[in-house]
Amino acid sequence: MRESRLLTFSTHDALELSYRHWPALSSTGPTRRAVVMFHRGHEHSGRLAHLVDELDLPDCDFFAWDARGHGLSPGTRGDSPSFATSVRDVQTFIDHIGSMHCIKEEDLAIVAQSVGAVVIATWAHDYAPKVRALVLASPAFKVKLYVPFARTGLRLIRAFRGNFFVDSYVKARFLTHDPARIQSYQQDPLITKAISVNMLLGLHEAARRVVADAQAIQIPTQLFISGADFVVEHKPQVTFFERLGSLGRSEKDFPNLVKYADPAS
Repeated sequence: MRESRLLTFSTHDALELSYRHWPALSSTGPTRRAVVMFHRGHEHSGRLAHLVDELDLPDCDFFAWDARGHGLSPGTRGDSPSFATSVRDVQTFIDHIGSMHCIKEEDLAIVAQSVGAVVIATWAHDYAPKVRALVLASPAFKVKLYVPFARTGLRLIRAFRGNFFVDSYVKARFLTHDPARIQSYQQDPLITKAISVNMLLGLHEAARRVVADAQAIQIPTQLFISGADFVVEHKPQVTFFERLGSLGRSEKDFPNLVKYADPAS
Protein backbone atom coordinates (compact mmCIF):
# COMPACT_ATOMS: atom_id res chain seq x y z
CA MET A 1 0.00 0.00 0.00
CA ARG A 2 1.35 3.41 -0.95
CA GLU A 3 2.15 5.51 2.10
CA SER A 4 0.65 8.96 2.57
CA ARG A 5 1.79 12.08 4.35
CA LEU A 6 -0.63 14.05 6.50
CA LEU A 7 -0.28 17.78 5.77
CA THR A 8 -2.21 21.03 6.12
CA PHE A 9 -2.87 24.09 3.98
CA SER A 10 -4.18 27.53 4.81
CA THR A 11 -7.50 28.46 3.23
CA HIS A 12 -8.60 31.87 1.98
CA ASP A 13 -9.88 32.70 5.51
CA ALA A 14 -6.70 31.37 7.18
CA LEU A 15 -8.24 28.11 8.46
CA GLU A 16 -5.75 25.24 8.38
CA LEU A 17 -7.37 22.27 6.62
CA SER A 18 -5.94 18.75 6.71
CA TYR A 19 -5.08 16.73 3.60
CA ARG A 20 -3.22 13.59 2.59
CA HIS A 21 -0.53 13.38 -0.08
CA TRP A 22 0.56 10.12 -1.68
CA PRO A 23 3.74 10.92 -3.66
CA ALA A 24 4.26 9.28 -7.03
CA LEU A 25 6.26 6.06 -6.98
CA SER A 26 7.94 6.70 -10.31
CA SER A 27 8.18 9.36 -12.99
CA THR A 28 8.06 8.74 -16.74
CA GLY A 29 8.68 12.29 -17.91
CA PRO A 30 9.37 15.89 -16.92
CA THR A 31 5.70 16.69 -16.21
CA ARG A 32 4.28 15.86 -12.82
CA ARG A 33 0.65 14.73 -12.82
CA ALA A 34 -1.78 14.20 -9.98
CA VAL A 35 -5.24 12.99 -9.05
CA VAL A 36 -7.10 15.10 -6.47
CA MET A 37 -9.90 13.28 -4.62
CA PHE A 38 -12.89 14.72 -2.75
CA HIS A 39 -14.83 12.62 -0.26
CA ARG A 40 -18.58 12.18 0.26
CA GLY A 41 -20.56 14.04 2.87
CA HIS A 42 -19.95 12.77 6.43
CA GLU A 43 -16.57 11.23 5.49
CA HIS A 44 -12.90 12.19 5.18
CA SER A 45 -9.73 11.62 3.15
CA GLY A 46 -8.79 8.39 4.90
CA ARG A 47 -11.75 6.61 3.32
CA LEU A 48 -10.30 7.28 -0.12
CA ALA A 49 -6.91 5.74 0.60
CA HIS A 50 -7.65 2.40 -1.08
CA LEU A 51 -8.33 4.14 -4.41
CA VAL A 52 -4.70 5.14 -4.67
CA ASP A 53 -3.66 1.50 -5.02
CA GLU A 54 -6.73 0.37 -6.94
CA LEU A 55 -6.32 3.01 -9.65
CA ASP A 56 -2.70 1.84 -10.07
CA LEU A 57 -1.14 5.05 -11.41
CA PRO A 58 2.40 4.88 -10.00
CA ASP A 59 3.58 7.96 -11.91
CA CYS A 60 0.85 10.18 -10.41
CA ASP A 61 0.74 11.97 -7.09
CA PHE A 62 -2.56 11.67 -5.21
CA PHE A 63 -4.16 14.20 -2.90
CA ALA A 64 -7.32 14.13 -0.77
CA TRP A 65 -8.55 16.69 1.72
CA ASP A 66 -10.69 16.68 4.82
CA ALA A 67 -13.30 19.32 4.07
CA ARG A 68 -13.79 21.87 6.82
CA GLY A 69 -15.92 20.36 9.57
CA HIS A 70 -14.87 16.83 8.57
CA GLY A 71 -12.13 14.37 9.46
CA LEU A 72 -9.08 16.05 11.00
CA SER A 73 -9.93 19.51 9.70
CA PRO A 74 -11.23 22.13 12.15
CA GLY A 75 -14.70 23.61 12.16
CA THR A 76 -18.07 22.61 13.56
CA ARG A 77 -18.79 19.02 12.49
CA GLY A 78 -20.88 18.90 9.32
CA ASP A 79 -20.90 22.67 8.87
CA SER A 80 -19.23 25.49 6.94
CA PRO A 81 -19.83 29.25 6.91
CA SER A 82 -21.61 28.63 3.59
CA PHE A 83 -21.64 26.21 0.69
CA ALA A 84 -19.83 28.88 -1.35
CA THR A 85 -17.09 28.94 1.29
CA SER A 86 -16.48 25.21 0.81
CA VAL A 87 -16.37 25.72 -2.97
CA ARG A 88 -13.82 28.48 -2.53
CA ASP A 89 -11.80 26.14 -0.29
CA VAL A 90 -11.39 23.89 -3.35
CA GLN A 91 -9.75 26.69 -5.31
CA THR A 92 -7.45 27.44 -2.39
CA PHE A 93 -6.50 23.76 -2.20
CA ILE A 94 -5.76 23.59 -5.93
CA ASP A 95 -3.67 26.77 -5.66
CA HIS A 96 -1.78 25.20 -2.75
CA ILE A 97 -1.01 22.04 -4.72
CA GLY A 98 0.40 24.22 -7.49
CA SER A 99 2.57 26.38 -5.25
CA MET A 100 3.68 23.80 -2.68
CA HIS A 101 3.92 20.64 -4.82
CA CYS A 102 4.72 22.29 -8.18
CA ILE A 103 1.94 20.56 -10.11
CA LYS A 104 0.15 22.72 -12.64
CA GLU A 105 -3.62 22.95 -12.71
CA GLU A 106 -3.77 21.55 -16.24
CA ASP A 107 -1.95 18.41 -15.03
CA LEU A 108 -4.61 17.58 -12.41
CA ALA A 109 -7.51 15.17 -12.71
CA ILE A 110 -10.33 15.47 -10.19
CA VAL A 111 -12.26 12.54 -8.68
CA ALA A 112 -15.23 13.38 -6.47
CA GLN A 113 -18.29 11.64 -5.09
CA SER A 114 -21.75 12.44 -3.77
CA VAL A 115 -21.72 15.79 -1.89
CA GLY A 116 -18.06 16.25 -2.86
CA ALA A 117 -19.04 15.85 -6.50
CA VAL A 118 -21.55 18.71 -6.18
CA VAL A 119 -18.89 20.89 -4.57
CA ILE A 120 -16.58 20.10 -7.49
CA ALA A 121 -19.26 20.63 -10.15
CA THR A 122 -20.01 24.03 -8.61
CA TRP A 123 -16.31 24.87 -8.52
CA ALA A 124 -15.92 23.84 -12.16
CA HIS A 125 -18.88 26.03 -13.08
CA ASP A 126 -17.95 29.10 -11.02
CA TYR A 127 -14.14 29.10 -11.30
CA ALA A 128 -13.66 27.56 -14.77
CA PRO A 129 -10.42 25.73 -13.84
CA LYS A 130 -8.11 24.30 -16.47
CA VAL A 131 -7.85 20.80 -15.01
CA ARG A 132 -7.55 17.82 -17.35
CA ALA A 133 -10.71 15.97 -16.36
CA LEU A 134 -13.52 15.50 -13.85
CA VAL A 135 -14.77 12.12 -12.65
CA LEU A 136 -18.00 12.53 -10.72
CA ALA A 137 -19.51 9.56 -8.89
CA SER A 138 -23.20 9.74 -7.94
CA PRO A 139 -23.23 13.53 -7.49
CA ALA A 140 -25.82 14.49 -4.87
CA PHE A 141 -27.63 17.05 -7.00
CA LYS A 142 -30.83 16.09 -5.18
CA VAL A 143 -30.70 14.12 -1.96
CA LYS A 144 -33.65 11.84 -1.22
CA LEU A 145 -35.15 13.16 2.01
CA TYR A 146 -38.20 10.82 2.02
CA VAL A 147 -40.41 13.41 3.78
CA PRO A 148 -42.91 15.45 1.72
CA PHE A 149 -42.00 19.16 1.54
CA ALA A 150 -38.90 18.48 3.66
CA ARG A 151 -36.84 21.34 2.26
CA THR A 152 -39.70 23.81 2.64
CA GLY A 153 -40.08 22.71 6.24
CA LEU A 154 -36.37 23.06 6.93
CA ARG A 155 -36.41 26.61 5.53
CA LEU A 156 -39.34 27.58 7.73
CA ILE A 157 -37.75 26.12 10.86
CA ARG A 158 -34.45 27.85 10.08
CA ALA A 159 -36.28 31.17 9.72
CA PHE A 160 -37.39 30.85 13.35
CA ARG A 161 -34.47 28.97 14.91
CA GLY A 162 -31.52 29.92 12.78
CA ASN A 163 -29.05 27.28 11.65
CA PHE A 164 -29.44 23.83 13.19
CA PHE A 165 -28.31 20.26 12.51
CA VAL A 166 -30.01 17.12 11.27
CA ASP A 167 -28.65 13.58 11.50
CA SER A 168 -28.10 11.62 8.32
CA TYR A 169 -30.27 8.58 7.69
CA VAL A 170 -27.50 7.06 5.53
CA LYS A 171 -26.43 3.63 6.75
CA ALA A 172 -23.32 1.76 5.69
CA ARG A 173 -25.44 -0.91 4.00
CA PHE A 174 -26.75 1.79 1.62
CA LEU A 175 -23.20 2.37 0.40
CA THR A 176 -21.66 -1.04 -0.04
CA HIS A 177 -22.24 -4.78 -0.06
CA ASP A 178 -18.74 -5.46 1.31
CA PRO A 179 -19.01 -6.59 4.97
CA ALA A 180 -15.49 -5.34 5.78
CA ARG A 181 -16.24 -1.86 4.44
CA ILE A 182 -19.57 -1.78 6.26
CA GLN A 183 -17.78 -2.57 9.49
CA SER A 184 -15.05 0.01 8.90
CA TYR A 185 -17.66 2.69 8.23
CA GLN A 186 -19.59 1.83 11.39
CA GLN A 187 -16.43 1.89 13.51
CA ASP A 188 -14.81 4.97 11.98
CA PRO A 189 -14.62 7.66 14.71
CA LEU A 190 -14.14 10.40 12.10
CA ILE A 191 -17.47 9.81 10.34
CA THR A 192 -19.63 12.91 10.80
CA LYS A 193 -23.29 11.92 11.09
CA ALA A 194 -24.82 15.41 11.27
CA ILE A 195 -25.07 18.11 8.62
CA SER A 196 -26.13 21.69 9.17
CA VAL A 197 -29.33 22.87 7.55
CA ASN A 198 -27.40 25.79 6.05
CA MET A 199 -25.16 23.32 4.23
CA LEU A 200 -28.01 21.00 3.24
CA LEU A 201 -30.04 23.82 1.73
CA GLY A 202 -26.93 25.45 0.24
CA LEU A 203 -26.10 22.14 -1.43
CA HIS A 204 -29.58 21.95 -2.93
CA GLU A 205 -29.52 25.55 -4.21
CA ALA A 206 -26.05 25.21 -5.75
CA ALA A 207 -26.99 21.90 -7.37
CA ARG A 208 -30.09 23.38 -9.00
CA ARG A 209 -28.05 26.26 -10.39
CA VAL A 210 -25.25 24.06 -11.72
CA VAL A 211 -27.55 21.48 -13.30
CA ALA A 212 -29.51 24.27 -15.01
CA ASP A 213 -26.34 25.82 -16.43
CA ALA A 214 -24.15 22.74 -16.92
CA GLN A 215 -23.33 23.85 -20.47
CA ALA A 216 -20.91 26.33 -18.90
CA ILE A 217 -18.67 23.44 -17.79
CA GLN A 218 -16.16 22.82 -20.56
CA ILE A 219 -13.96 20.27 -18.78
CA PRO A 220 -13.87 16.65 -20.07
CA THR A 221 -16.15 14.85 -17.62
CA GLN A 222 -16.99 11.25 -16.77
CA LEU A 223 -20.15 10.66 -14.75
CA PHE A 224 -21.01 7.48 -12.84
CA ILE A 225 -24.71 7.01 -12.06
CA SER A 226 -26.25 4.34 -9.86
CA GLY A 227 -29.85 3.62 -10.75
CA ALA A 228 -30.56 1.74 -7.50
CA ASP A 229 -29.40 4.58 -5.26
CA PHE A 230 -31.13 5.02 -1.90
CA VAL A 231 -29.47 8.39 -1.28
CA VAL A 232 -29.37 10.42 -4.50
CA GLU A 233 -32.04 11.16 -7.13
CA HIS A 234 -31.29 9.80 -10.60
CA LYS A 235 -32.92 12.37 -12.88
CA PRO A 236 -30.84 15.49 -12.01
CA GLN A 237 -27.66 13.54 -12.75
CA VAL A 238 -28.94 12.61 -16.22
CA THR A 239 -30.03 16.20 -16.87
CA PHE A 240 -26.62 17.48 -15.81
CA PHE A 241 -24.88 15.06 -18.17
CA GLU A 242 -27.12 15.96 -21.11
CA ARG A 243 -26.44 19.67 -20.61
CA LEU A 244 -22.68 19.45 -20.12
CA GLY A 245 -20.81 21.80 -22.43
CA SER A 246 -17.75 19.59 -22.78
CA LEU A 247 -17.42 17.50 -25.92
CA GLY A 248 -15.21 15.07 -24.01
CA ARG A 249 -17.77 13.41 -21.80
CA SER A 250 -18.93 9.90 -20.97
CA GLU A 251 -21.63 8.40 -18.79
CA LYS A 252 -21.84 5.03 -17.10
CA ASP A 253 -25.17 3.96 -15.64
CA PHE A 254 -25.33 0.99 -13.27
CA PRO A 255 -29.08 0.36 -12.82
CA ASN A 256 -28.79 -2.68 -10.55
CA LEU A 257 -26.07 -1.46 -8.23
CA VAL A 258 -26.25 0.67 -5.11
CA LYS A 259 -23.69 3.45 -5.00
CA TYR A 260 -21.39 1.53 -7.37
CA ALA A 261 -18.94 4.38 -7.76
CA ASP A 262 -18.77 5.24 -4.08
CA PRO A 263 -15.26 4.56 -2.73
CA ALA A 264 -16.84 2.84 0.25
CA SER A 265 -18.20 0.12 -2.05
